[in-house]
This record gives sequence, structure tokens and C-alpha cells, in this order.
Amino acid sequence: MEHYEVTIVGAGLSGITAARRLHKQGRTNFLLVDKGKSVGGRLATRRVADGKVDHGAQFFTVRTDELGEEVQDWLKEGWIKHWFGDPYPRYTAVDGMNGLAKHLAEGIRASLHTKITQIVKYPDGYRVYDDKMNVWKSDKILLTMPVPQVMELLKASDVEVVDQEMNKLRSILFEPAYVGIYHFRSPTGLPEDGHLDENLPKDVERVVDHQKKGISNDTIVSVYMNGDWSRRYYGEDYVRTLIREKVDRYFDWKDLESEQLKRWRYAQAKKVLKESYLDLAGDGSLVVAGDAFLRENDEAGRTRFESAFLSGKDAAAYLSW
Repeated sequence: MEHYEVTIVGAGLSGITAARRLHKQGRTNFLLVDKGKSVGGRLATRRVADGKVDHGAQFFTVRTDELGEEVQDWLKEGWIKHWFGDPYPRYTAVDGMNGLAKHLAEGIRASLHTKITQIVKYPDGYRVYDDKMNVWKSDKILLTMPVPQVMELLKASDVEVVDQEMNKLRSILFEPAYVGIYHFRSPTGLPEDGHLDENLPKDVERVVDHQKKGISNDTIVSVYMNGDWSRRYYGEDYVRTLIREKVDRYFDWKDLESEQLKRWRYAQAKKVLKESYLDLAGDGSLVVAGDAFLRENDEAGRTRFESAFLSGKDAAAYLSW
């Protein structure tokens, strides 16, 4: 049976950041697992025809020196660029946000297409089971997937969780998001930087032209609906039509080549926790983190790229302690 010091479940930004910190500490006996086909989570990029579209996180901002130092390195590496915003820059990846995730996860042992179905606590550590009937031993476990998925896994597992910590976990609420993806034959009339998030129709959060953003050869546009609207129409088969009606005045739909719809079930936390991680077992062996776990002094007060980064960083530091 394989034996790891730490198993990190969820290869989104929090999981990747935690893995990078462990790696920098010289630790090698850990495993990063994810049920998806790629690392990144909501740092997601999709190919459409000869173009690309970011259909999860579009950009990120920097409020802390910790992320700021990393960002300077990423700029030097050519992984990211200043997209728009002054004096508060919005940074984005030069080849799609998933490309940034892959750069950050380079050199880290990862098992993709791997869904963890159960965790069992034994006197000598945990046994971790996946959907392919594999099992391995792990001294510690860090869970970084969306909280509803954490709750689902805990329900199927045989582990002891501190009641107070479980109540905190239950207090976090997520909401969904719909993203309409449109491929046009001709350039759009959106702003030069390709980003629009002001004076939009009700319920529309942002509109992005990825050709003008600089990551796509073709004209690919994404339209993001807010959480309330997405929850109201979640699962309906006419969502595409409703989104098009919302942004009708911005586009010539006769020029449309194709369209797709992305549904994020757990897009962002509507209610967050002002703790950057939770010690579920009370002994540092079973920890949960993610973008919904904010530091107590977090000024933004919402889920975002930076909160995911800081949560993963703090959780890894706690695990190593």
C-alpha cells in the first residue's frame, strides 16, 4: 500500500498553492488529487474552434505582499500580464487562466481523473479510497474542494470531526453561476480591453471578449450571470435563450457561429468564514481550506483568487507545524 505524508484533495488554486509550499519546504512525499482532467479548478480555459475562452476566473487582484511577491515572479516568467485597471491592476494569464494553473503545478505529483469517495481513520493514520478501488495510507489530509463536496465526502467517510468545526463548515453557503460562451465570425463592439462590468443589464455580472483580452485568435465572448439569477434558473433548458436576451443590444446574433453554456454548481461562496482554514479533527491531521476561507483581517470580505491562494498557503503551513 502506498503511503503519503499528506494527501491534498482538490487541485484548484488552494490545493496547488498548498502543494507548492510543501514542495518549497523540501517535502516530496505528498499527493495532489482531483476528479477533473486538469489542475486549476475554476482557473478554467476552454478551446472553441481556433480560439480560447476563460470560463471561470477572468483575472485577479493583489492586496497582500505575499501574493504580490509571487505575482512579480509570474510577470518575470511571462505567465501573466496587467490586463486593465489603474491604480488597482487586474492581472490575467497570457495564455488562459488554466495555463497559469498548469505552470504553478509543474513538478508536483498529481493524480487527475481521481475522485476520492471515502476516508477512514485508523490508529496509524488515514486510508484514502478513490472511485477506481485504489486505496492508500496518508498521515494527513487537506481538503480544498468546494465545501458542499467536502460535506458529501465527510458523510461517506469514517472520521471524527470536532462539532464546533463542523458547525463552522455548515455556515458556508455556495451559489451557482451560468456562463454563456459565444463564437462570432466578426469582431465585437466591446471595449478595447475586451472587458465590461459596468452599466450592464440586471443580473449580468460581466462580459468578456477573449480576442481583445489577448488569449484567442477567434472572437469568443463569455457572458457571466450573477448568483441570484443563476440559482433562480438553475437546471432550466432555456437558459441560453434568456442570457442572449439579456445582452441582446451588445451583439449581432446573425454573426454568431456557435454557442455553449457552462454551469458552475459551486461558483463562489455567498457566506464565507473568517478563518483561513479549519482543523476538522482537532489534531492537525484533517484540514479544510479554499477560497471561502478568509483571513480574519481580509478587507475584501469575499471569495476570490487571492483568498484561495492565502488559504492554501496558511493550511500548508499549519499541516507542516
